Order: sequence, then C-alpha cells, then structure tokens
Amino acid sequence: MTSCFLPEGHLLHTPENQAACASPAALARAMEEGRILEGTALLCDADHDLLVQLGPFTGRIPREEAALGIAEGSTREIAILSRVGKPVCFVVEAVDRAPDGTPLPRLSRRAAQQRALEAMLAHWRPGRVIEARVTHLEPFGAFVDVGCGVSSLIGIETISVSRIPHPRERFAVGQDIRAVVQEVDPALGRIYLTHKELLGTWAENARRFQTGMTVPGILRGIKGYGAFVELTPNLSGLAELREGFREGDRASVYIKAIAPERMKIKLLLIEKLPPAPPAPLEYFITGGTLDKWAYAPPGCVKVGAQTVFAG
Repeated sequence: MTSCFLPEGHLLHTPENQAACASPAALARAMEEGRILEGTALLCDADHDLLVQLGPFTGRIPREEAALGIAEGSTREIAILSRVGKPVCFVVEAVDRAPDGTPLPRLSRRAAQQRALEAMLAHWRPGRVIEARVTHLEPFGAFVDVGCGVSSLIGIETISVSRIPHPRERFAVGQDIRAVVQEVDPALGRIYLTHKELLGTWAENARRFQTGMTVPGILRGIKGYGAFVELTPNLSGLAELREGFREGDRASVYIKAIAPERMKIKLLLIEKLPPAPPAPLEYFITGGTLDKWAYAPPGCVKVGAQTVFAG
C-alpha cells in the first residue's frame, strides 16, 4: 500500500505519531515495526547532520541518511539545509544513550524515502491521481513532495491549459495540491507528473459563465488581433485590444458571446482591477485513475489538448 506515504508534515501532529515519539519504549516499538514517523528539524550542524525534535527527545539524522542520493553525490546539500525548521520523516534505526542515560534516537530519512519510492515505482501507474505538497518553485515548473519527501516536478506547460509566466501564478510553497502521474521510470527512479487535467475541460469551465456577464480575468497574452484573458486556469477568451492594458493585468471583462462548437469566448475589456492573489484551485477530479482526458467539447470543430495515460 502507498497511501501511508504522505507528503512530509501530514503525520507530524497526528495522535499516532505523537504517541510513538512519547517514550523510549514507544520509539523502540516503532523501530521494531519499521514505522515511518515525523519530527521537526531543529538545526543542521557543521557536519550537515540534522537534529530533530521528536516528542521530548532530540534525535539525529546523520548527513548520509538525511536524503536519498546524498551518499552517492546525486543530491545537493541544499536538500538537507532546506529542511531546517520543517517537518522531516524518518525511521528509527537505534535508540542510543548519552552517558547520563538520556535517550539519543538515531534516525534515517533516507530509509523512509527509499521505502516510499520503491512502493511508488512498483504500484503507481500513469493516470493515478495523487496528493502532493509544493516544496519550491522555479521558472520551468513546480517541485512537489509526493510522499516522505520524495520529489517530483510538474512542468510549467502541464500546470494548466492557460499559459502562465511562472508557477507562482498557480501555486505557493507549502500548498497541498492534487496531481496526476504522467510517467513512472523505474530505471531512473523518477516519477513525472501533470496537473492541468484536474482543472476541468473547456465545457466544465465554461458552464459557470453566460453571455452578458461581467467577470474578472487576467491578461495572459497580447497579440495584434486581441488580448487573451484568463477566466479560469483552464479557460481563456479573446478580447478586443485597448490602449493601456498589458500582460499580467487583472481586469473586468464583459462576455459578448460563447461558442462551444469552436471553443471561443468573445470578451470586451472594461477596466483594470487591483492585483489579487491567485484564486483557490478548483479540482474537477480528486481521485481515482484516468485513462484519457480531452479538453474539447464533443462535436467541436477544433482539436483541443488531449492526454492519453498509457498504463
């Protein structure tokens, strides 16, 4: 089962995790059972070992046990340094004692990640909808934790149908999202993700709008023949150009016409609006496994985006 391998932070405050970290005997039982637990990384010392708060104890994750790939040199040290102040998963490898008898748990995050990754590579198939947590953003995409700190990338081109200049237009670090497994590569030990398929088809998004409405939107592209205005992450319309409007502007737009057979929405720019944070994502699919996904409505004369998940 892979449902127990959740993004880091999901276990930290659960009663089960707190009970397992409450005493040396409870830690010993967790070690015998091979349970994955979580604590908070207090600091990274000069040797790049992580000191971790777990219940009343302070445990240690040696540098080479702090992340997959550190020992081999395929993972950069930032993977350790960036965990300070954040939850980390681990398995208990030993409960050592200080000279005064104080318990000194020895932990391994790498072992927890290895178990999670092996299970994912063995059991996950393309089209599977999963939970993920955004860990950091780059111009080319969003890195997410898919379980126990195992990282995967959602490329910027697969975040939504509407094109965006940077993933920050959709996501924030620490945000819990859904994603779809696009490909599993056991040879390289990698999982590739996509996201746009969960944000609805053209028809599902257009259903909330009617001709004659005035709604807010974001200008995503300006061409010689008009301005593309994003109404939702998976729906845009075309507005006539007006002087003074630029890409990235938020504006109110009047809906002049909706044509499902051509996937077109004609808009009229009304006025600029103050900037606002991204709206919460609305997922039309939250679980299960997808075989294929088609953006265009049935009978549409245009071919829209399509995804076929080869299991």
